[in-house]
Amino acid sequence: MEPELNDIRLFVEVARARSFRQAADAIGIPNPTLSRRVSALEKAIGLRLLHRTTRKVELTEAGQIYFERCRRIVDEARLAHEQLGEMLAQPSGLLRASFPVDFAVTYLTPLVVEFASRYPGITFDFDLTPRRVDLVSEPFDVAIRTGKPENSQLIARLLAELPAYLYASPRYLERMGEPGEPADLERHECLGILKATSWTLHDETTTTTISFGGGRFTLNSIGMIRQLAVLDMGIILVPGQLVADDLASGRLRQVLPQWRGDPVPVYAITETRLLPAKTQRFIEFLRERLRR
Repeated sequence: MEPELNDIRLFVEVARARSFRQAADAIGIPNPTLSRRVSALEKAIGLRLLHRTTRKVELTEAGQIYFERCRRIVDEARLAHEQLGEMLAQPSGLLRASFPVDFAVTYLTPLVVEFASRYPGITFDFDLTPRRVDLVSEPFDVAIRTGKPENSQLIARLLAELPAYLYASPRYLERMGEPGEPADLERHECLGILKATSWTLHDETTTTTISFGGGRFTLNSIGMIRQLAVLDMGIILVPGQLVADDLASGRLRQVLPQWRGDPVPVYAITETRLLPAKTQRFIEFLRERLRR
């Protein structure tokens, strides 16, 4: 007996969620019905695809192989259905996205508001976290990340490269003096991120590298580094978009304005190239806005 395509779709949803209950809620069918349909699929195939326990669901070896093949079939079928539906309606559905905390709070939030106004049929589930979410096993449509992608098996789309500049508070510069050239930074408190001990700076004709040691603060939060600079603790090198409010209010001002750091790349990471309309539109929208 050949398995039903719809039962294959149900199995893929369970495998993605690692939970019958979560998959049932997402699909909108009763949990017992979902369990019965997946059991029928296993019977039709003749192999157990899932290990069921009271706490979670795990893929068997056969289940993992079947999932890798079938999820692409299911995604293609869903994409074909949605592309036809786009002729009649705006993109809709739940968009699950993972964002880096500081970048989302300080910069992406107004863009999300604009996107939500443009597409009222889309609802949103956002996860703000510094960790690298697993797009294969976790139910995210897209992850927005700064810096170079680490997993070459995922699909990374470059949205923009944000130029980085030097900033400090007026009171810090009054106390410590304003640097006149990059070499002067070695005598200043430079607030690096992720244990950075040097900055590469560029003007129109020259590239130079400035070493500043580890500094007094080691942290992985752009938001906190920005606040430390506002509170007169040192000089930072960040994209201007992340400190626009502080510049407008006078809490920060640019240092060595003719010099810039390496641009910060922003990527949209997805598990597949086969994207539903809601995800495609979101990625296209962010690319357009971030490159302005």
